[in-house]
Amino acid sequence: MKIEIKAPAFPESVADGEVSLWHKKEGDFVQRDELLVEIETDKVVMEVVAPEAGRLDRILVEVGNTIESEALLAELTPGEGSESVESSSEAAVSVSASASPAVPMGPAARQLIDEHRLDPLAISGSGKDGRINKEDVVNFMATAQAESTPADKSAAPSSLPVPAGVAADVAEPQGPTSERVERRVPMTRMRAKIAERLLSATQETAMLTTFNEVDMAPLMKLRSQYKDQFEKTHNGTRLGFMGFFVRACCEALKRFPEVNASVDGNDVVYHGYQDIGVAVSTNDGLVVPVLRDADFMSIADVEAAIRDLGLKARDKKLTIDEMTGGTFTVSNGGVFGSLLSTPILNPPQTAILGMHTIKDRPVAVDGAVVIRPMMYLALSYDHRLIDGKTAVQFLVTVKDLIEDPSRILLQL
Repeated sequence: MKIEIKAPAFPESVADGEVSLWHKKEGDFVQRDELLVEIETDKVVMEVVAPEAGRLDRILVEVGNTIESEALLAELTPGEGSESVESSSEAAVSVSASASPAVPMGPAARQLIDEHRLDPLAISGSGKDGRINKEDVVNFMATAQAESTPADKSAAPSSLPVPAGVAADVAEPQGPTSERVERRVPMTRMRAKIAERLLSATQETAMLTTFNEVDMAPLMKLRSQYKDQFEKTHNGTRLGFMGFFVRACCEALKRFPEVNASVDGNDVVYHGYQDIGVAVSTNDGLVVPVLRDADFMSIADVEAAIRDLGLKARDKKLTIDEMTGGTFTVSNGGVFGSLLSTPILNPPQTAILGMHTIKDRPVAVDGAVVIRPMMYLALSYDHRLIDGKTAVQFLVTVKDLIEDPSRILLQL
């Protein structure tokens, strides 16, 4: 009796998905809960695992095909066989991404490494924590090919390998050592959806940004004083700045409900709760997991939740539920060195706070010029709903709470 392998049930906010990578091929024997296929949606990458041990008889949907919720993907014949031992032995001998689980890499990079039987340990990853992305694999292949090919200038550009899904347009060399190489790479489904939403936000909202600056000295002093004790008390959770900013935003949102509202057609929806989205950068683009009921979370809870969501985002483990909703967003471009920016709204939300890098600057304090660690804050908001006065007062409230952290605890 054959078992049908189906796609997961997509939530209402996700219309369809695209098969991005098969980890097994027809005839392979698999174990229970072994990863079979990855499905990329507009928001997350979903993984489908084997429900039982057995042989993968038929693959019904090829890579690149669009599928709907609970679509039939493959057929599996349950049971163990001698072929499974042979298959496992061959997998152990071959050098592939699946044989090196300790090497972090994206699905596209894993597919190229498997196809060309490359050693992932020989490839330097440019992503976070050494994560290997598709560009790293393509560059590695190009370098390896150039080193193994005789010095023939006319043939060198045409000898570059063109991996699956990548079309390389090569120009003629200019000079004895110059090679003008171009690659055309299809935009991923997730990146295309991000681009669509960002463009929609700029075209369909009356977006405006107001700025302020905050003296980070009090918060930095508090963090320096208690960070070691905080980490010991809260099971290794590190004390950062995001916990304070999320808590400060929750307090400010309670005082200015328009900033916590959303626009639905001709209606305004006022939310009686604070679900804070935290922008996280990944190799596949910006994702915004949500902290549910952040107003009831302690600073330690916020820091632990952000850490867990960040790890899930990096490993493509975020669920649709963790990505949907949200009444307000906080984006920290300062971790990449951004001094000042104008963040783009995340519709249907009507406001987003942008944090930036901390820089020592001369400021006037009690009539004297002193050097203080300052951070620029930016609040982008939808002027259809939020007036400039409200936006400025909201941002000033966040500034006051950060400059005097005790007010967060006392709700002053």
